Amino acid sequence: MKKIGVVLSGCGVRDGSEIHEAVLTLLAIDQCGAEAVCMAPDIEFPETDHLTMQETGAKRNVLVESARIARGNIRNIKEIKAADLDAIVLPGGFGAAKNLCDFAMKGAAASVNSEVARLLKEMAAAKKPIGAICIAPVVIAAVLGKELAPTVTIGNDAATAAEIEKTGAVHQECPVTSVIVDCDKMIVTTPAYMLANRISQVYEGIGKCVKDVYSLIS
Repeated sequence: MKKIGVVLSGCGVRDGSEIHEAVLTLLAIDQCGAEAVCMAPDIEFPETDHLTMQETGAKRNVLVESARIARGNIRNIKEIKAADLDAIVLPGGFGAAKNLCDFAMKGAAASVNSEVARLLKEMAAAKKPIGAICIAPVVIAAVLGKELAPTVTIGNDAATAAEIEKTGAVHQECPVTSVIVDCDKMIVTTPAYMLANRISQVYEGIGKCVKDVYSLIS
């Protein structure tokens, strides 16, 4: 059975992984007949109250919060190597742009969590497929933009697209239920809640993204 890594960034759209996107990613992986390997970095982040959408002043742990989505079946990303996986997917949510990296604050000048960057570089060097959903393509751009100039999408947000292009990556506009496949770089991206108004649209786009990632596994 092929193993597809799922990099989570917490639990909740405003300060972690977008839960719908994360769960639909896990479902799509299962529907492909593959095994999801959930992982997250062991770091702290500022908590956001998802009722008021304001930061509370408290801190939470990315790995601990991500375990909620993974039902406890999760590993510290520092333990994972490219050799352990056949592909990898990053669901969206602001945690991808705030916890896995600081693109939300710094744009193209973003730095990426060292273990996340290491694993993505290992996957790219091994020519293993990478998928990214919603805002998560900014992580791919921040890590691989200068070296590989991959083509990615976050939908059609002009400001975000401009920052992506400053990293050396190429942004291509994409409808919510479609995907952008960079076959040469083995990278598949879809807009999901960057554009979606309905969960069914997210389901369709993520299903295509994961299916295309799976089809690129050699």
